[in-house]
Formats: sequence, C-alpha cells, structure tokens
Amino acid sequence: MNEFSEKVALITGASRGIGEATAYEFSRQEITVLLAARSADRLATIKEVIRSRGGRAESIVCDVSSSKDVKQAVLLATERYGRLDILVNNAGVIEPINRLEDSEPDDWSRAIDINLKGVYNGIRYAAPVMAEQGGGTIINISSGAATSALEGWSHYCASKAGVLSLTRCADKEFREKDVTVIGLSPGTVATDMQTAIRRSGINPVSSLTPDRHIPAASAAQAVLWLCSPAARHLAGDDFSLKSDDNRVLVGLVSG
Repeated sequence: MNEFSEKVALITGASRGIGEATAYEFSRQEITVLLAARSADRLATIKEVIRSRGGRAESIVCDVSSSKDVKQAVLLATERYGRLDILVNNAGVIEPINRLEDSEPDDWSRAIDINLKGVYNGIRYAAPVMAEQGGGTIINISSGAATSALEGWSHYCASKAGVLSLTRCADKEFREKDVTVIGLSPGTVATDMQTAIRRSGINPVSSLTPDRHIPAASAAQAVLWLCSPAARHLAGDDFSLKSDDNRVLVGLVSG
C-alpha cells in the first residue's frame, strides 16, 4: 500500500487540461477520484477510462461559482466514501481576454466568480470536513499572474491574486487542524487555454511557441507531490514550477 492508497480526492475542472491529467495521475496512485465539472459527457468519458484501468472514480456536474453545487460535491464525497482527503481547486477560465476599456462587466464578473469565488467555495465546504476528520490537503491552482500584471488579463490576474490571498488566509485558519493548503503555479501549460491566449495576440504570453508549455501531465505530477507529507512545509504559499529546484523536487527533471 502506498502513501496515497485509500485517499479520496475531489478535483474541480476535471473535464480537461490539468484537472483531467490530475485525475489520471491520482487514480494511478490508488486515490479514489471525484470528478467535478460542467461537462457531463466529458466527465462520463474520463470516469469510464479510469474505471477501465482498475481505478475508482465518480463524477458530478458542478459549476464552482455555485456554492450549492460545490457543497453538493463535497457532500457526495463524504456520503459515498466517508471522507475527503484532497481537494484540487483547478477550475478556471481566461476568456474573454480584453483590455479593461473593451471588457464587458458581466463577462469580467463571471471570470471572478469561477476563478476566485470557485476556490472560496471549495475551501469553505471542504476544509471543515477535513478538519473534523483529522486532516487533509487543498491544492489551489495558481499562476504567475497572481503577482504579475499582464495586458488584457485584468480578470485573470485579479482573480489569481485573490486565490493567493485565499491560500494564505486558509493556511492561517486551518494549519493547526492539520489541513494543508498550498498553491501551485505551474507556468504555461499545454491546454486548451493556450489556444485562446494565442488567438488574442494581446500580451507576450500569446507569442510563446508550443514548445514553451509543459504538458498537463507534468502539472498533475506536481499536484500529486504537493499532496505528500514532503510538501507540508510549503503550506500557505505558491509553489512555482518555473524554479529549476522545484522541478527537481517534483521529479520532472533530475538533480
């Protein structure tokens, strides 16, 4: 039995990108995964792939901007499996990419609802469950945009800065209850999000060539490592995969 056997994880935004890759990585480590996203069809496909490989998976349609949806996802985990050990707050959007003067207030607010309030909702309902059961881990997918201003990304930069603050606040409130909260800043990842970024042509990130992006599986490997006891000293802050030393720690490159 490895250190992750019998663990139960809830992954938001699990229908594609980092979320999907994390679901596969977790299942390989004998973690039971609860897949949450808005796309029922994609969730069903991923769930069946995991089960066909001998893994344990369940899914639930969930819009993270809805506190009711997130509460229901956490409830499903506890009712079906009796516990929740890991939450990966991964769901996020970057569209529409626009300069502030061209942005639509409703679209801007929707991005904040998903990227920031979605993380709050996850922490709000998962952290107390973890504290009550004796511990757990929450990984918030962050970004270098949390501390860097980028043209056309006001909604994304502002929301990720908020996520970093939420990570720090949650750590202060739950560390003594053995709930570890860490942010992961993976850098640019080869997901569908990069298509929208390239199409916008607004800031230097849109000019990056595909070879500059890491595979989603590499980000998933980092998420898994952050859920291990070896990463507990990182609680309350972001862990960046742009650091060579950090990439060695995760096992993405040899030391």
